[in-house]
Amino acid sequence: MERVIDLDQAAAAIAGRAGRWLAAGLKVGQLTWRDEAAPWPQQLETDRALVRDPDSIGLLISGPTDAELSVVLFRGGWADVDFVADLDDAGMLPASGIDSAAAFGTRLDQWVPRVFGDLRDMQSWRD
Repeated sequence: MERVIDLDQAAAAIAGRAGRWLAAGLKVGQLTWRDEAAPWPQQLETDRALVRDPDSIGLLISGPTDAELSVVLFRGGWADVDFVADLDDAGMLPASGIDSAAAFGTRLDQWVPRVFGDLRDMQSWRD
């Protein structure tokens, strides 16, 4: 698979946002890594040190009323993004043409409010 995105930089983009998400009351799961060099079927690892040649990272964010956002970013420049905002609002979000970790961060900044709403509003209900 072509290396368009540095997944370590993408992981840093996630880490840079996780504090805001947690402060707003979201739950942020452990980052998972898949190693292209591992034998099939590749196992997902939570320890980056165990992955020699990462080809994807995955993240699950959950919030109130069972809302969830699942993102798997592939180093080739696309992601599988599935969400459930509520019983009447679920599906997949477009996620192609991601050409850098910064672009991935921008997409996260769009996907999270799409699924969970304005995080400032979430903070106010917790206070």
